[in-house]
Amino acid sequence: MHYHGHRDRLRERLDKNPCDLADYEILELLLGQVLTRRDTKPLAKDLLARFHSLRGVLDARPAELLQAPGFGPGLLNYWLLLRETLARYAEAPLRRHEVLATPESVAAMARLRLAGLPYEKVWAAFVDNQNRLIAWECVSAGSVESSAVYPREIMEKALLKKASGFFLVHNHPGGRPTASQSDLDVTRRVLECAKIMEIRMLDHLIVSDQGWSSIMHQGLV
Repeated sequence: MHYHGHRDRLRERLDKNPCDLADYEILELLLGQVLTRRDTKPLAKDLLARFHSLRGVLDARPAELLQAPGFGPGLLNYWLLLRETLARYAEAPLRRHEVLATPESVAAMARLRLAGLPYEKVWAAFVDNQNRLIAWECVSAGSVESSAVYPREIMEKALLKKASGFFLVHNHPGGRPTASQSDLDVTRRVLECAKIMEIRMLDHLIVSDQGWSSIMHQGLV
C-alpha cells in the first residue's frame, strides 16, 4: 500500500529531527500505532480541524472523538492509555515529594489529569509542613455540572495522611476556568473547616481545556 512508504518516510524524519514533523504528521504516526493497515493522514487532519490543536485532540472527550469517522473503540482505548501516560508523566516530579511552591506547578499537573473530563472531579494535593507532596488523589466526582465536596471528608483524608496543608483542584468540563458562586461558597466552607482543624488550605484551583485560575490568589475569598 502507498501509505506504508509514506509512514516509513515519516519515521525516518522522526529519527532525524522530531521537531521537523508537522502536528498532523505526529498524529498520523500516533494513529498508525493502532490503525496499522490504514492511511491515517485523512483522520489526523480531520481531528486537527475538529479540535484545532494537538492538545485539543488529546483533551477531547471520548464521545467527541468517537464522532470522527474512523475513530473507533480500539483507537479510543489507545487514546485513553496515551492520556493516562501523559498525566502520570506530569505528576512524576511531584510524586517524588518535591516542594509545591506555586499554584502553577499544581495546575500544570492537574490539567493533564482533569481538563478533558466530561464531568467534574475534585482532587487534592496534600503536603507536609514544608509543602512537599504527600498524596495527590481524587476526593470527589460528580456530574457534568457539579461535584459534591464535603469539607469533613477532605479533613479526614488530611489527618489520615498527617498532612499539614493541601491544594484543592477541580475542573470545569468544556468551560472557562472562572470561579462560580458555588465554587466560592465551597472554598469558604472548606477554608473555615481547615482553620478549625489547623490545616492550611493553600489554594483552590480551577482547570479546564481553556486554562486555569486560582480562587485564593485572586483574592476572591
